[in-house]
Amino acid sequence: MSGGWSSRWLARFSVEKQETLLKMMVLSASALLAFAIRLFSVLSFESMIHEFDPYFNYRTTRFLTEEGFYAFHNWFDDRAWYPLGRIIGGTIYPGLMLTSAVFYHVLNFLHVTIHVRDVCVFLAPFFSSLTVLITYQLTRELYSTGAGLAAAAMIAIVPGYISRSVAGSYDNEGIAIFCMLLTYYLWIKSVKTGQVYWAALCAVGYFYMVSSWGGYVFLINLIPMHVFVLMACGRYSHRIYVAYSTVYTLGTLLSMQISFVGFQPVQTSEHMLSLGVFGLCQILSFINHLQANMTKESFNHLFKTLVLIVGSIVALGLGVLTLSGKVAPWTGRFYSLLDPSYAKNNIPIIASVSEHQPTSWSSFYFDLQILTFLFPAGVYYCFAKLTDHNIFVILYGVTSVYFAGVMVRLMLVLAPVMCILSGIAVSASLSTYMKYLEGNHKSEKKPSKAKPSIPSDQRGSHKELIATAFVTIVSGFLVSYAFHCVWATSRAYSSPSIVLSARSHDGSRIIFDDFREAYGWLRENTPENAKIMSWWDYGYQITAMANRTILVDNNTWNNTHISRVGQAMASDEEHAYEIMKELDVDYVLVIFGGVIGYSSDDINKFLWMVRIGGSTPEGEHIKEWDYYTPSGEFRVDSEGSPTLHNCLMYKMCYYRFGQMYTEGGKPSGYDRVRNAEIGVKDFELDVLEEAYTTEHWIVRIYKVKDMPNRGV
Repeated sequence: MSGGWSSRWLARFSVEKQETLLKMMVLSASALLAFAIRLFSVLSFESMIHEFDPYFNYRTTRFLTEEGFYAFHNWFDDRAWYPLGRIIGGTIYPGLMLTSAVFYHVLNFLHVTIHVRDVCVFLAPFFSSLTVLITYQLTRELYSTGAGLAAAAMIAIVPGYISRSVAGSYDNEGIAIFCMLLTYYLWIKSVKTGQVYWAALCAVGYFYMVSSWGGYVFLINLIPMHVFVLMACGRYSHRIYVAYSTVYTLGTLLSMQISFVGFQPVQTSEHMLSLGVFGLCQILSFINHLQANMTKESFNHLFKTLVLIVGSIVALGLGVLTLSGKVAPWTGRFYSLLDPSYAKNNIPIIASVSEHQPTSWSSFYFDLQILTFLFPAGVYYCFAKLTDHNIFVILYGVTSVYFAGVMVRLMLVLAPVMCILSGIAVSASLSTYMKYLEGNHKSEKKPSKAKPSIPSDQRGSHKELIATAFVTIVSGFLVSYAFHCVWATSRAYSSPSIVLSARSHDGSRIIFDDFREAYGWLRENTPENAKIMSWWDYGYQITAMANRTILVDNNTWNNTHISRVGQAMASDEEHAYEIMKELDVDYVLVIFGGVIGYSSDDINKFLWMVRIGGSTPEGEHIKEWDYYTPSGEFRVDSEGSPTLHNCLMYKMCYYRFGQMYTEGGKPSGYDRVRNAEIGVKDFELDVLEEAYTTEHWIVRIYKVKDMPNRGV
């Protein structure tokens, strides 16, 4: 009955209006689905912030809403990087915080009472729905409306994007992907029209992107790369000149207004491609002007002279600026994109971050599923219908595949273009075969009577059969993709990392809330000026949730300071005590998962502490090989290295653990993560005393003793 009502309702409109309504319904449903599926993570937990970096973002957003922009911009945070501190306004991308503050103040102005934390929690899901809409617009400009709808539906549920846009994932990427796609859409409009209006809007979109995420470097290299390829292909025109000249000049000026960016767009190597292409645009336009107003012989002579002079000046200028330090070399993170082994061999602090590791094939399939196979088909269709804007999406796809393969974190940049090209592939292929199911095949020319042939009705039925089989297979793949996305989201991206959960033998759910328990203890039971030493992973959480001063945090801007903490963790108690007193440490916090089997603990991260600790002159005595067995194994049992058994990290994690039974049929002191009985069970701490251990032993806190003076 409802179907009949909907049919009668649609019949009131013309065919064109019916198609428009259906498109709007599909697009709206995709946007709502994107928002709803990202709220899944908060159905079983209270509204909370996830991961590590989001806690810093939440803390700074709360300061911004309470104190105002001027105080925020000039905020010196004395609770971070003790005793150095941190100037917040000049070391962050403020777009995320400013966006949340605007939403917060607008809602409260409209008498919608809401806490700033709730705005932070739901901001990423809201922007994911906007990403669905902008993906539709971008893909429609690139190929067709049908491709846009398919791409929008795909990005609404793709796990590679959900990983950073679930509720509570309050990180820069939550809004940066929308900013990136918005800038690309406006760039395509600029290329198509050659109008300053669209180019100026593109520059504003780029400014929003720069204010939100350091990944803007990818964007400001991709656009000039597109212009350069158009030049090489003979497709350069006045439209491209107007579009790029406007975007580069206005976008660069706007981006320099971000304190953290400053003069980098004209001083760093990462931005030189955009500057060089801008120069090429001016030279090429000048040459075209001369060619139109000079004889061929005069132009050829002048052209050769100009190429020689300009080339020499540019090469000499770049060489002098680079050697003098006016143009900074590429950063370590940028080098690691070009050479995946660079960070591991030269900058262990970068290599230690799990997001900076190369991406495995299983991760590609887990985050993208069928899109990995549809992507090449989409590239083919773009080559088959080669235009200026299709060249752009081909470049975007190829470069993002490479960078995502080098670094796991950049899977987030790859996911949108995977959806775009897959949407093009699905739309183009279905359009080809669906016409045989709509009766269009009957319009084909009849075969010549002079030659025996298959009857047209029989031939049409064969085509219908093939078309039906193809459409069925593609539909099955898309249904499989939808089920996979829901499964992957529920398994990997629907639980906050700060609250752990597991299933017991009877299927009931067990909640491990040790992190918040420990941070609450620090906040309530330690002096307000207490200094906490931990590995840098937990710095943001300690500052935001415990409101205590920390030595290092997730900003990782000072390798020497982090190295000093690593040296303390890797040294024996006597030498560690000297470092802790030098750093004025009151409490030490470690994460230990041996009781419940939590693998992301400090013992599993310990070798990175050793590597980073030994990467500076003060830690030259710390050698990674000393923490391995003679056969080259890292073991915590009785065959482990004596250096490991005597280091501070080992003793803090396994203090009193030797008397604990963790698993039936196993001896006391059995580590469920390393699957081994620890080698040293009975020992006491000389320079530390246990202050607090959480219920499941995940977080252990120790107080640094005040040792008596010598001779007393």
